[in-house]
Amino acid sequence: MPTVSRTIVIIHPGSLGDVLLAVPAMVRLRARFPSHMMALCAQDQVARLLVACHVIDAWVSAQGRDCAELFAGAEVVRGPVRTWLEDCDLAVGWTQDVDGTMSETLKALGACKTIVQSPFSNEIRAIHQCDRFLETIDEPSCGESECNALLVPEPLLHLGRACLEAAGLSIGQSLAVIHPGSGSIHKCVEPEALAAVIAVLQDSGVTPVILEGPADRESVQHLLGLCEEPPILLKDLDLLTVAGVLVQAALFVGQDSGISHLAGLIGVRTVALFGPTDPIHWAPRGTNVTVIQGAPCLCRSWAEVSRCEEKPCLKIEQDRLVAHCVRHLNEVAVQ
Repeated sequence: MPTVSRTIVIIHPGSLGDVLLAVPAMVRLRARFPSHMMALCAQDQVARLLVACHVIDAWVSAQGRDCAELFAGAEVVRGPVRTWLEDCDLAVGWTQDVDGTMSETLKALGACKTIVQSPFSNEIRAIHQCDRFLETIDEPSCGESECNALLVPEPLLHLGRACLEAAGLSIGQSLAVIHPGSGSIHKCVEPEALAAVIAVLQDSGVTPVILEGPADRESVQHLLGLCEEPPILLKDLDLLTVAGVLVQAALFVGQDSGISHLAGLIGVRTVALFGPTDPIHWAPRGTNVTVIQGAPCLCRSWAEVSRCEEKPCLKIEQDRLVAHCVRHLNEVAVQ
């Protein structure tokens, strides 16, 4: 962490994927204020990851009192957030502030300049959510050279290697990481398509590794039941270890989820499977990302998505998915 007297404070209470979509904006702020300490209020695991990857310098939990107090007025704010704001040149709040309380609190505690705007605001013109974060801080859209914004440091590589070795895998073995789950079952492609990918990987000498988080158990069990040869299963890893595993993979295949965004930002060759969510707005960013979707989703709301039984947007042809995965692996082989 740099030794400085001035700070940039960012408040982002969103989910994993939402915070990762804001990383290019954080990197731009770092470049704009190279001598400042960057402090973040966000979800615990993603904040720890961004500290480890040197995107930010310090953090507090968005679920804790320190962040919640910003919506209650300057007089109740305590702890590190108050200290950061006393020496703050810019405070950015990527959240709704309907009555202006947060903005007034940030100013009252010492922030010289404040930007409080939800990335969902109708005033923002950019299309992709990543570019919408950039627009809030008056920065142009993300260029291709900035897509792989997360450099995974050596300590996280060691975590990933230790995890893979504990699972019986040797370093240097060709790996493909598959994440069958998502935050919603309504965003998950049928496991038969992923099972077809796993079979092709195993036939070609690539070792498939399945990631299972706390919300993924049903999807993973269904997928494993379709596999003739059981793949390696890694369960309930913390996000730092996931990053360390991903960076050593030749290929990542995943649903519309925060882990897919992480793979894209790291620069892993990624095949992201989309359904009802529009990839024009929400696709992972990265120079090696391929997005596959079934038929365009015609549902006009998430309530309609939940009621839709057929879900043609998630009907992805197995041969098409396999072909994209094989292409990525072939490109890795010739590098």
